Amino acid sequence: MDRSPLSNSKPRHARALGGDTMRQHIGDHKISLTGMVLNNDQNAPHQMAIGRKPSWIRATAPGGPDFLKTKALIEAHGLHTVCQEASCPNIGECWSRGTATIMILGDTCTRSCGFCNVKTGRPPVTDLEEPRRVAELLAQVALKHVVITSVDRDDLPDGGAAIWAETVYRVHAACPDMSLETLVGDFKGKKADVTTVIESRPEILAHNVETVQRMHPAVRPQADYDRSLQVLAWIQEAGLVAKTSIMVGIGETDEEVHQVMADIRTRANTDILTIGQYLQPTRNHLPIDRWVTPEQFDSYRRIGLDMGFKVVESGPLVRSSYHAEEQAEKLSPCGRETASAMEAILAHATQRRANSA
Repeated sequence: MDRSPLSNSKPRHARALGGDTMRQHIGDHKISLTGMVLNNDQNAPHQMAIGRKPSWIRATAPGGPDFLKTKALIEAHGLHTVCQEASCPNIGECWSRGTATIMILGDTCTRSCGFCNVKTGRPPVTDLEEPRRVAELLAQVALKHVVITSVDRDDLPDGGAAIWAETVYRVHAACPDMSLETLVGDFKGKKADVTTVIESRPEILAHNVETVQRMHPAVRPQADYDRSLQVLAWIQEAGLVAKTSIMVGIGETDEEVHQVMADIRTRANTDILTIGQYLQPTRNHLPIDRWVTPEQFDSYRRIGLDMGFKVVESGPLVRSSYHAEEQAEKLSPCGRETASAMEAILAHATQRRANSA
């Protein structure tokens, strides 16, 4: 029997993920819904007509000297980017602006969200040298802005918080001219673990609510709406720039979108909100319910700004890290810890990591 780390990974849904990009047709422009709905009856066939993507769901083909320069730097230093893995539609624009998103803490998630194509399973042994290696790589790549995200690691006592904090400290020390955004999970709502990351003081600290309250059981079954709002509130209360993202077109109504926007503002006082169209990764994920029009995205943006958000990025192809470098430049306070303070904080983070291992 195969005992390799990959053998511990389990597909999110009854049918294994990987490679299916909604191109497998049954009959005349129809696809099976059998693998699309969570915990569905595999013996009950369902079908739906495939609708063409609307004209506004079209990404510009990546290219140009700045894009190619970033691409060459990333490939030369073996940096693992979510931009490539998730086939982000904005890769051309972001890389041309010298921005990229990387993922730490492995590629296997302990959760099983209905929209996400990251594999679910038991993660392999945690790489304790990852913070040092990430900082060294980023120092060589010399990007203007980097977003760091991760899988959820509910298997670790602190959810990976100590490794998160050490990564931020080391990147700040190694890359003084680079701004940094971190996109973290909810750490099961443990304030001490969230605080560990907060104390590392990234330029932007993000946690995504993802969807409206009613949709959470299907979209984020191991997360909690109120818990996510609490995490965002802790970030804001600590004086950091707080950010969150939601996707639309997965089954919510416009009224529910307005409500989640209001909750994020009134209950968490969050600074930055991004809103984008949900795109189904494979037929084994939750299906697209509707294509939200550019006009409706413009409406969300206006409503969000009226609510008091400092920045609202709203559009069909907007993703969490869209225009992240502009947000960091506009909203982040100037200055970082002094070298001596950074050294002390790093030693503290390293000890926390050792204690949680």
